[in-house]
Amino acid sequence: MLRFMPVGDSMTIGGAGEHTWRYRLWQHLCAEYGGPFTLVGPRETLHDPQTDSPTSYAYADPDFPRGHLAGWGEGWHHMVPLIGESVRTLRADVLLVSLGLIDLGFYTNPEQTADNVRAFVAAARSANRRVRLVVLPVIPNIRAEVDPGFAAQVARFNDLLAKTAVDLDTPDSPVLLAALPPEYDIHADTYDGTHPNANGEHKIAEAFAEALYRGWELGGPYEAAA
Repeated sequence: MLRFMPVGDSMTIGGAGEHTWRYRLWQHLCAEYGGPFTLVGPRETLHDPQTDSPTSYAYADPDFPRGHLAGWGEGWHHMVPLIGESVRTLRADVLLVSLGLIDLGFYTNPEQTADNVRAFVAAARSANRRVRLVVLPVIPNIRAEVDPGFAAQVARFNDLLAKTAVDLDTPDSPVLLAALPPEYDIHADTYDGTHPNANGEHKIAEAFAEALYRGWELGGPYEAAA
């Protein structure tokens, strides 16, 4: 059984009433991956905008393995102390990570954020020395469109992330950098300039799926299901 753990911020946990990119990727792997697999994580809920808390189970389609390690307003900064125990307890094989926007927006500069990437990988490997990671660069959001300084920080971190992934990559515990979602348009693929709508969910799922397929021959080319 191959165990994938989605790790991320608000774009990964999703909100009440949404499918999430986690669901879209699960659909894809059901169709394209030939072996047994599941999604794991210490959390299962969505963010509830009414209470501003991660308490909702109102998935658009709840019939999938909903485990994840994601939180609204959480970044690499928050996940470093959590990832080791999560990997150990749930025996995660592959981490699918989408983090960094929150860090850059509120907590750390690009260099400090890259240091937290290294700490995160070290903690994950302390729990499973053969853990594999697919890491998505930060998708520039509406703030990056209107704030050139923040856009430069996002670009700088994404450059550092690419170099960090190469530095951390090992034969036993590979680190794979996914490509930014193809033709991602924050005006068409999000509902507020940051959080993905159905189009965006498919494009983020595609970014992970294509990395898995091209990097490790897991699954196949992504075709968006309904």
